[in-house]
Amino acid sequence: MVSDEKARLMSSEIRLAFAHPDERSKATASAVPLDRISLRDHIVEVEIGAFQAERGVTQRICFNIVVEVQPLTGPIDDDVDRILSYDRVTEAIAHELADERLNLLETLAERVAERILIEPQAMRVFVRIEKLDRGPGALGVEIVRAKGQVRHVHDETELKPELVYLSNEAIASPYLKGWIDQLEKGDRPLIFCVGASDTSAPQTAHRMAQRRIDLLAIEQNAWVLASEDDRCVVVSTRTELDWAMKNGQSCVWAPSKIVLDAVDGPSAQPRDAVALAAWFAGSFGAGEMLVIGADLPQGASVPLRAVSVDSPTL
Repeated sequence: MVSDEKARLMSSEIRLAFAHPDERSKATASAVPLDRISLRDHIVEVEIGAFQAERGVTQRICFNIVVEVQPLTGPIDDDVDRILSYDRVTEAIAHELADERLNLLETLAERVAERILIEPQAMRVFVRIEKLDRGPGALGVEIVRAKGQVRHVHDETELKPELVYLSNEAIASPYLKGWIDQLEKGDRPLIFCVGASDTSAPQTAHRMAQRRIDLLAIEQNAWVLASEDDRCVVVSTRTELDWAMKNGQSCVWAPSKIVLDAVDGPSAQPRDAVALAAWFAGSFGAGEMLVIGADLPQGASVPLRAVSVDSPTL
């Protein structure tokens, strides 16, 4: 039989498990007093979710966030620059939602917490996120992160890669390895893009299905390029691309995930592969897009340079 004291403790733990993050913050406070700022019931409509039914539609998600901050020393003087503004919390949410389409609330919560903890005053953060439209109740996740637990440092240093589009003729060219040798002598990270192979992909009347098929056809050809030179490593996520750029690894873009997860997706269709590559280049501010063996697209947001597939030098 459970004692009255154990029953009381269990009841308290259950209540705190579902209490607002502010109550959880107070209940787990350390001996060193910290101030708190909170954001309650902040609702945003966004496309998020791992299920196919959650793609192409928006749903409401609700944020409740408590940030424990180091108390100020000396007078505040009513100076907004001396405090952690509420705007920094909502900006962290907006930034992560705009960065890419996410499948998991857990990923979103982690990234929001990390961005908030970049702020010098922030010592600990409670992030609760709930989906409001996926069932009769709210479905959500809550995490707690402290300053020393941040795993990823947000490096805002802007990398300016050189993006290189290779036509099928360029991929098969005897000059390919020489081109890569020349490009690797530059001081910018290299990202190669390709289109689909000359072999026809399956055709369907379903627009979204055909888009997926065409993206996969590009990815198949990315692996063909990778087989031609070991320096060309196929990558599909922004995290892999960031790592490759920071570590001097040339890579080949497999577009499906980034295109499908983009908040502001491309107007170019996969069959217009050069224009799709130009959109991708513009999405992270490529220093240049070099196009070997194909026509230049119109309206690109990055500098373009065309090279003949018959030229051994770039």
